[in-house]
Amino acid sequence: MIIDVLLMAIIIICALAAVQMKDLLSSVMLLTLYSLVMALIWTRLNAVDVAFTEAAVGAGITTVLSIAVLSRTQRGEEPGNKPAGVWPGASLLVVLITGALLTYGTLDMPAFGDPEAPAYKHVAARYIESSYEETGMYNYVTAVLASYRGYDTLGEVVVIFTAGMGVILLLRRTKKNL
Repeated sequence: MIIDVLLMAIIIICALAAVQMKDLLSSVMLLTLYSLVMALIWTRLNAVDVAFTEAAVGAGITTVLSIAVLSRTQRGEEPGNKPAGVWPGASLLVVLITGALLTYGTLDMPAFGDPEAPAYKHVAARYIESSYEETGMYNYVTAVLASYRGYDTLGEVVVIFTAGMGVILLLRRTKKNL
């Protein structure tokens, strides 16, 4: 329990500090720490597959791509350079509205661990009863991740690959840039 509170405090501090930093490399390093602590939190929640993805994508690829972007731009803000015509609370308002909509979307969800939830009644029973016949795998978790969610995983890989290629194309050196 105390470790969970400590981990939550660390990610809140990292997020707030990253937003306040004027040095962009420091912000990237704080966000990398944020991702690593989030991977620990996912592990504590027994979502090891999500923790692995958070560590690889959040702390790994995102850090590398962010540092590559910083190598092509300035490392920090210029003093006194603020965008004109932007209301300072606009970002906070967008975050609050998004948070309220996401919270509203969870109101009709079944209670956590509810044995009468549709996933328990229909999906879990099917995985347990017929996963070996349909996938050839004895382990239920492997059957779900490797076979039933195969297209989902393929879609995630395509999104990550596309984002990486987009960044590479944006950062490539051409004769005009040299």
